[in-house]
Order: sequence, then structure tokens, then C-alpha cells
Amino acid sequence: MDLVSPHPFWPIKNGLLGVYPPLRTNETADVAILGAGISGAILAERLSREGLDVVVLDKREAGAGSTSASTALLQYEIDQPLGELSRQIGRADAERAYRLCHDSIDAIESLAKRVGANCGFRRKKSVYLASRKSHQRMLAEECRKRQEMGIAVELLDAEDIRARFSFDRPAALVSEQAAELDCHRFCHALLKRAQEQGARVFDRTRAVRREAEKAGVRLTTDRGSVVRARHVVYATGYESQTLLPRRVVALKSTYALASEPLENFSGWWERALIWETGRPYLYLRTTADNRAMVGGEDDAFRNPPTRDARVGTRTDRLAKKFRALFPDIELEVAYRWAGTFGETKDGLAYIGAVRQFPRSYFALGFGGNGITYSAIAADLISNALLARPNPDLRLFRFDR
Repeated sequence: MDLVSPHPFWPIKNGLLGVYPPLRTNETADVAILGAGISGAILAERLSREGLDVVVLDKREAGAGSTSASTALLQYEIDQPLGELSRQIGRADAERAYRLCHDSIDAIESLAKRVGANCGFRRKKSVYLASRKSHQRMLAEECRKRQEMGIAVELLDAEDIRARFSFDRPAALVSEQAAELDCHRFCHALLKRAQEQGARVFDRTRAVRREAEKAGVRLTTDRGSVVRARHVVYATGYESQTLLPRRVVALKSTYALASEPLENFSGWWERALIWETGRPYLYLRTTADNRAMVGGEDDAFRNPPTRDARVGTRTDRLAKKFRALFPDIELEVAYRWAGTFGETKDGLAYIGAVRQFPRSYFALGFGGNGITYSAIAADLISNALLARPNPDLRLFRFDR
């Protein structure tokens, strides 16, 4: 499946950041990771740092799937608000899931410093706008519930919003714990560090057959090479649905644009991350080189040609919405693209083992905050592989 339309912004801006050969020889490893996007890269860095022998395979070029299209707003919020998630899975588990996502942003910041890359990590405020007056009550509930669990948030009223922005909204929830990132550059920096720690990374190599063996798993590639590993980790993103015994995700298409560099950000308070309660929601951020990045207009995924044919009209709508919010900012669209992502019923990722895949783990960061879920997955899966029990794994289990 083509996960991304042609010409996403980050690979064009960054150019060729890393070159990884196809696998032509046989390899053995403690862990074989399938997927060299952001999830596989975070896992490769973590597992190799833990002393495990790691081989990474990707059928595409590394970082060329969903990672290349990510707008990379780093937020702890799950697709389901805390109040609704509490009603679905219980208050204690909902609060724990939110806390893990909250703390994962700190972990990503530490990881960005560790790999020493200029990956555009910048702390930001996150502003969750009420799209309609009827959404004020939900935001007030969210504010109260998050404050009760110790998360720093502030509820703004219409007057507060007018004082900060060039637009009106009935209410907004401001979170201190948020950031933005160049996900594509971060991915390659992580792979480079993993290689320095002994990992071997191969792209343009597809694993076409998987066989269980007494001591592990045998993977045969489309080039005839074989990887024997004690364990396999699937970091294959939204394409993993074709492997799983039941449907766990609903696929969506999302659309995005990046502007030419802007001369001013008039009416955009602190260049905060912005997103809305309405669906399909609008989300906005800025970049280190002073561009605006705008995304949204999500719709149900049918097939890549249908998605790609809609890029022009959907991004025109995004530009129109941006200009309505910020009439004093002269937006000129420089890049337009679309990507495919998935939503789960409870907004939680799927991380862990599947009975039909012995000696294997899945790291599937479905939902709107896949990068934070990738950081959580690296922690949970490394603990599992090293026999360090972690009760948080049950929150993301496949049989929940």
C-alpha cells in the first residue's frame, strides 16, 4: 500500500539523510525489527542501547512511509478525551494511559538530545479549541479531570482567546506539555545512532516468509537472504492490519500543507500548536524555518489514487480555514500532500504479543499521536524482551 501521496514536505526539505543497503547476505540477531520508520527507529536505538543484537528491515527506503508525511505535533492527548476514555476503560486505566503519553514527550526530548541531531524539537504550548459553544462543557470537564491527576492545563474563555489570537472561539484548553519535531530527520538520526551501537539497517528488502523455529524465527526476504532472530518486532504501521487475525483499526486519509516561510505570525500566540474539538479537525503548527504547517480534512481511506486526487481540493480548504483564523498572515502554499493513518475505538495504540505470532511483538502507534506511542512501545517491548515485567503493557494489549 502507498501510505503517502507524492512529494511530502520533509524528504524534499531534508534531502537524502541516510543510505542503507539492501540485505544480500544471511544474518542472525537477537531481534529483527520489520519497519524503519519512526517506530522501528526508536526501537532499534533503544534495543541496541540495551545490548541486544538488532537487524532492521524495511521494504521501502528508511523513513519513506508514514514518517515522511507526519506533521509531528507531539501531544499527550489521546484521540479520546480523558473523560470519554475513563467511561470506556475505567478512570485508573485512562489516567495511566494519559500519564504515559504525557511523560513520553519528556522521553522524546531526552532521546533527541541523546542522538544529537538538529531534528527541530521545540517545546510548545498546545491549544485545544472548542469548535462550537456546545463543546465548552467537554473542555471544562477535561480541564478538571486533568488537573485532578496533576497535569498542568488552563481553561481559556472567549475573552482570553481574543486577547491572544486573531480569532474568536468560545473556549480553549491550554496544555504546557507539547512539542514539535522534524520526524523524518529524527528517524534517520535514531537509525544512525542504532548503527553506532551495533544495529544493522537494511532497506529496499521485503520479508516475504516467516517461519517459527525452535530457537526463534526465520525470515526469508524477497532477495533470497535469510534472517534468523530470537524475536521479531513488527513496526510496520498501518499495513500491519493485513497480518492481524482481526480488524483493529479504521484507516483514514489526512491532508496537509506547508507554507512558504512567513515574515510574521500576527495573531498566533506563541506559535502554539493548535487543534480543534470538531471532526474532522484542523491542526496547525510552525516549523523551525518559519513555515506554517496545516493539516486535517480527514476522510475515510478508500485507496491511494482516490486519496491523492483529493490533495488539491482538501488543502485548498485548509488554506481557506487558515486565512480565516489569521487574516494578517500572508499564507502562500509551498507543499501539499496526503497520508494514511488509522484510528482505534478507544484511541489507544496496540502494543504487545499476538497469539498467532510466537516470539513476536507488535508496535503499532495507531491514532493521532503515533510518535509518542512509539516511545511508549520502545519502553514496553524492551522490558518484555529483557524479562522486566511492566504492568502498563496490558493497557495496549490486542485482546482488550
